[in-house]
Amino acid sequence: GRVYTLGATGILNALDAATGAVVWTRNAAADTGAPTPGWGFTGSPLVVGNLVIAAASGRLAAYDIATGEPKWTRTTVGGGYSSPHLVTIGGVAQVLLASGGGISSVAPADGALLWQHGGAGTSIVQPALANGDVLVAGGDMMGGTGIHRLAVSRGASGWTVEERWHSRGLKPYFNDFVLHRDHVFGFDGSILASIALQDGERKWKGGRYGQGQMLLLPEQDVLLILSEEGELALVKATPDQFTELARFKAIEGKTWNHPVVAGDILLVRNGEEMAAFRLPSGTS
Repeated sequence: GRVYTLGATGILNALDAATGAVVWTRNAAADTGAPTPGWGFTGSPLVVGNLVIAAASGRLAAYDIATGEPKWTRTTVGGGYSSPHLVTIGGVAQVLLASGGGISSVAPADGALLWQHGGAGTSIVQPALANGDVLVAGGDMMGGTGIHRLAVSRGASGWTVEERWHSRGLKPYFNDFVLHRDHVFGFDGSILASIALQDGERKWKGGRYGQGQMLLLPEQDVLLILSEEGELALVKATPDQFTELARFKAIEGKTWNHPVVAGDILLVRNGEEMAAFRLPSGTS
């Protein structure tokens, strides 16, 4: 019955979902000592058990979910704009945070560091799990380092991290990438691309959508893309070649916001306009 939000100045609010009333509030920037980054604090709070965890430019802060009482903080390597990300690796639940210095994993209960792996770039995009490995994107305005596939395991002497491959065939900046049928799809700069999950080899590149965002429609093997110019497009999520199925203007003006599907309704917006589209049922 609550909504947890993190604002651009580092304010973490717990709100009553029915009325919007503030239940408790904290300043994650002050609690962690994090300086405000150029684009402000971003990302989504993460609820894990009786904690809500927020990222403040490469730093983590955990609070009691009911009262907002601080429970722990953790400073990782470098700043960034990513959100804390809950995964289970080797049967162990852990929170990942991608930052400008790579990626860190901490224990949700107390913030203890489990493992780290160095990297470069401005971390905005969330990591992803792929057959037990971790995919991390290191992007920046100049292209960044691309995608890194990390093998993470736990042995008698602790956690180990090994890079399986590094691919510059896909270099997302602040656009999501998705996994589908042993391939990764996403933006290489402003152009859509696909790489193989096995070795990172690029399979195709095509279609200009600016700094767009996308969703995977897995049952249809389709990528739903909202371009930077407010166009909606459907592209095949297949490794053989780039195939655009449809494209039309949805809203006006620059659009960096993420599309959302709720039931059979597709919602798109930018800073000035919002539109809703009813999706077909899938029957002919």
